[in-house]
Amino acid sequence: MRIISRKALRAFAGRHPEAQAGLDHWFRAASAADWQNITDVRREFPHADAAEAASGNIVTIFNVAGNRFRLITAIHYNRSRVYVLLLLTHAEYSKDQWKRRL
Repeated sequence: MRIISRKALRAFAGRHPEAQAGLDHWFRAASAADWQNITDVRREFPHADAAEAASGNIVTIFNVAGNRFRLITAIHYNRSRVYVLLLLTHAEYSKDQWKRRL
């Protein structure tokens, strides 16, 4: 899969250094993957969830760094692309405001 954009991952890790290793692991695994659907994603990341944003779009949410952070993505399986939409702390994610932003 092609990840768009790694820059967002680096910026978040700059603000939250404890997320670096988890984001690096996710990036390497996702870059090497050939996911066709959420079932394929869950084979590698069992706790990945699909959710519907307020826009009606489906996003895929990954737990990062032992559930301390959330990575919210849009996966375009037909194009082999993963778009990084949001990176949040667990506390920010729990407020559920992210759904309205997407």
